[in-house]
Amino acid sequence: MIGQKGKVYLMGAGLGEIAYLTLQAQALLSQAEVIIYDALVDDSILTLIPANCLKINVGKRGGQPSTPQAEINQLLVEYCLRGKQVIRLKGGDPFIFGRTTSEIQALIESQCNFEVIPGLSSALAAPTLASIPLTDPVMSRCFAVMTAHDLEALDWQIVSQIETLVILMGGRNLAEIVHQLLRHERLPQTPIAIIKSGGCPQQKVWIGTLNDIVEITAHESLSPCVIVVGEVVRLRDFLNPTQHSWQPNQPLENSILNLDTMNLLLFGKTILITRSAEQSSQFSDLLKAQGATVIEMPALVITPPSSWDSLDQAIEQLEKGSENHFDWLIFTSSNGVEYFFNRLINLGKDIRSLGQTKIAVVGKKTAASLQERCLKPDFIPPDFVADSLVEHFPESLEGKRILFPRVETGGREVLVQELTTKGATVVEVAAYESGCPESISPDVLEALQSQKIDVITFASSKTVKNYYQLIQSLPEHTLPPNYLDSICIASIGPQTSKSCINLLGRVDVEPQEYTLEGLTQAIINYLICAADVSAC
Repeated sequence: MIGQKGKVYLMGAGLGEIAYLTLQAQALLSQAEVIIYDALVDDSILTLIPANCLKINVGKRGGQPSTPQAEINQLLVEYCLRGKQVIRLKGGDPFIFGRTTSEIQALIESQCNFEVIPGLSSALAAPTLASIPLTDPVMSRCFAVMTAHDLEALDWQIVSQIETLVILMGGRNLAEIVHQLLRHERLPQTPIAIIKSGGCPQQKVWIGTLNDIVEITAHESLSPCVIVVGEVVRLRDFLNPTQHSWQPNQPLENSILNLDTMNLLLFGKTILITRSAEQSSQFSDLLKAQGATVIEMPALVITPPSSWDSLDQAIEQLEKGSENHFDWLIFTSSNGVEYFFNRLINLGKDIRSLGQTKIAVVGKKTAASLQERCLKPDFIPPDFVADSLVEHFPESLEGKRILFPRVETGGREVLVQELTTKGATVVEVAAYESGCPESISPDVLEALQSQKIDVITFASSKTVKNYYQLIQSLPEHTLPPNYLDSICIASIGPQTSKSCINLLGRVDVEPQEYTLEGLTQAIINYLICAADVSAC
């Protein structure tokens, strides 16, 4: 509402991966009403914002069309004056080549509240993650950071004398950068590193000298990249843990021992997770904690149902005083929990409307979603699958009325049939819908094409079906023949495994406990066994 001012947070998103976002930024994103973001912001970060948050992509990627800065300034002022909590999300840190000064000036002129939230700049973090230190007591007592947008504005006579140079946005101008350094008496043997997509699963590093780096990268796409010039680049081979190995009988003084790496059972493995486009992945955190490189592939798009009518009518019947009240409420997914309770609140009600209605849930993740609403389920089947819910139900189902909020289309009917056979009356209502994304994201496609993936995981039958649909929609010869042959296919449970076998031809991993924790352990066991048969 005009007149009630909001606040603008000028925020750094770090390197792009959600792991490099600050806790302060994460907390603010969860409360955002409007987010205005750049092209370099990773999609995984956008999963943190509320479902009703307005998203405005303003581009700002080099060489491609982007929103004029004056228009971005106007958007910030406009939504702030409407009383909104606005996030202006930029890659890296907002004050390092982020054009933040212009935005702040516009906010001050319009008397808008604002705050700058720092982020992890690629200028500092990308070299570190590539095992290149920017300072060293001998090789580099200082470093300078610059942008390659306007090379003529730089004083190359001074720049070339600085021990370590960090150059951002220089991929398209590499040849001219090298020319200027050589022209101003930098030695041809000076080491140089090109770090593309630093901190991301698809990170790639080229090492050379001023004499040969242009030739080395002649046919490569380098953007977005960070360029490091200086003798410190030589330290990479010594400091990179992947360049060293340790054997039990090898003297420690003759090796570099990284104890953290030794204890990370998935270190060096790249795992592709298929998941909902709207949800951040708890599974990703579990795998990263074991050292895996994780690439997330949205394979489900969760949306509201085509109509709320059936759910709204059911909510009105929940209270005990209603003639058609429900004895039990059943949830088989966290999506069902989220959409049901959000709708309950939108109708002006709260958890007191449940009255004496008991709640049954399938799976630990669904139970965790319920507990976030300060509710504890009355029953969780022991095998964490819907098929065991009826078998282990804690009371007679004869004459019971059960409300089942579920996906609108494509769900399994077995549970409803079994409950009905036992004498229950089941009222199914559409709480949400799930569909297939329009396309595969470029980073996932590149990883599949270059055969970087060691494991691909599926946590539901629908993710298998949608993955298969997306792969089948690709033009012929996009992926190598039999690309799945070298990839471990991991499924969370029996029904998902059936879909893997039907559509992908096989399944390699299925845990004994059908949970994300169980699947993580099963993948670890499989990879240990594949590396050493005697360990099986």
